[in-house]
Amino acid sequence: MNVVVIGNGMVGSRFVDELVSQDPEVQVTVLGKERHLPYNRVLLSSVVAGKTDAESLAMACADSERVRVLTGVPAIDIDRAARTVTDATGEVHTYDRLVFATGSQARIPNIHGIATDRGLMPGVSVLKDLDDAQGILAVLPKARRAVVLGAGVLGLEVATGLASRGLTVTLVHHSDRLMERQLGDAAATIATGSLQRLGVKVVTQTSVAQALDRRGVLASVRLTDGSELLTDLLVMCAGTIPEAALARRAGLPCERGILTGADLASPSDPAVFAIGDCAQPPEGGSGLVAQGWEQASRLVALWTADAPAEQAEPATPASAGPHVDEDVLDVTNVVRVKAMGLDVVTMGLSGKFDHGERDLRAVRMADPAIGRFVEVVVSHGLLVGATVVGDKQCASELSAMYTRMLPVPSDPAHLIVRPLAGAARPAAASAADMADEDTVCQCNSVPKGRIVAAVKDGCTSVEEVSRATRASTGCGDCRSLVGDIIRTCDVPDQGADAGEDTKFPALAGTGEVVR
Repeated sequence: MNVVVIGNGMVGSRFVDELVSQDPEVQVTVLGKERHLPYNRVLLSSVVAGKTDAESLAMACADSERVRVLTGVPAIDIDRAARTVTDATGEVHTYDRLVFATGSQARIPNIHGIATDRGLMPGVSVLKDLDDAQGILAVLPKARRAVVLGAGVLGLEVATGLASRGLTVTLVHHSDRLMERQLGDAAATIATGSLQRLGVKVVTQTSVAQALDRRGVLASVRLTDGSELLTDLLVMCAGTIPEAALARRAGLPCERGILTGADLASPSDPAVFAIGDCAQPPEGGSGLVAQGWEQASRLVALWTADAPAEQAEPATPASAGPHVDEDVLDVTNVVRVKAMGLDVVTMGLSGKFDHGERDLRAVRMADPAIGRFVEVVVSHGLLVGATVVGDKQCASELSAMYTRMLPVPSDPAHLIVRPLAGAARPAAASAADMADEDTVCQCNSVPKGRIVAAVKDGCTSVEEVSRATRASTGCGDCRSLVGDIIRTCDVPDQGADAGEDTKFPALAGTGEVVR
């Protein structure tokens, strides 16, 4: 079987890796628009903040003679009747099955003056790929002020990252509160206070109307309320749009994204599939990489096994029971803000959610003085939603409970009181205390036992464990914990003469070593 995959990002590369490991006969051609090999774009804001080196974003990809990867070579035409894809070099690729994994593109707001005949004005940028991040880094040495447009997850990460580098940062948002899709009024107010303490000025209910230049370089922006802000850098974090232009030209049905059935195939062509941000499956798209990874694994399972029809549906934990609505059972719906000095995590029902006919119980605690907010939502003995601002440990424990669909105490208040009090915590406090079944990597559902097994099989660094288990290849929050687990394991003896060569980096960019 010949498979052509359009897109070589986090989802497309994961799909190819799993497919060739499960199908010993498949031949795959990957067409990647970017010149880079697959990398973790979730951590691009960490590169801008200086927390992560760009080189450390590289991700493992399929190592097989049956996979041909063309980087910097976009697909430009599809002939569905002939089952061929033509790339930008003119080469024609035949396929038995075609997979779109084209992701999404940054939404460019209608702002007067931001574009020139050569692209965006110098000093104006989005943050969607590695080239964008490197472009922003190139501006920073001479920049003193920055405006970030959009107070969603990415906007908060960029704003706090630039502030940590010493820039005067203004965060501009059209809504009356930041992260309005995930946070209610109380949580957003506390998060805003935390941002201000970090040196980020938050301006809501307005947007950027015009970019003003001096000698062709950004000098200031004018807001829709008429005010003007001097700035050396404008980063637009105004959301994304599914990359479906090629699919539309090929005559595939598209709305916001490429329409698919539960089997991830196009309803008009059973040989064409879509996964990740470009897809619009029946359950909708979350914009989170975890959903794309789940789709990649599900599609491989459907192709390589005599799967029953129900396997085409997104996985729902059996413990959820018949009374919990399916729209609150998406365990991939965990949103984490990776901001310098600001911890925000939401999952499931959060913000101003609609109660509807559901039997929901909600408990919240707000402490603006220290920048902490916790709200949990419970239905029929399960945690179906939570919002946590300013308490990383509590967020970690609630995330584990939500993604694993663990039963909650009869009194939901204990979900807040017990973690904050530090007594009888459901999650282990250190790597040594964790049980093998405890989840280390929430993004990839990797338990400690799998990491320990990888170490016993010879993995000695975080990078090697990541390649073997995929732990820490998502948001990266568990990277230090993976390093701690390696240190608690009995690493195989490398020999007395190995000397310094037996040391290896534990955390990229930190200079730490594991011995």
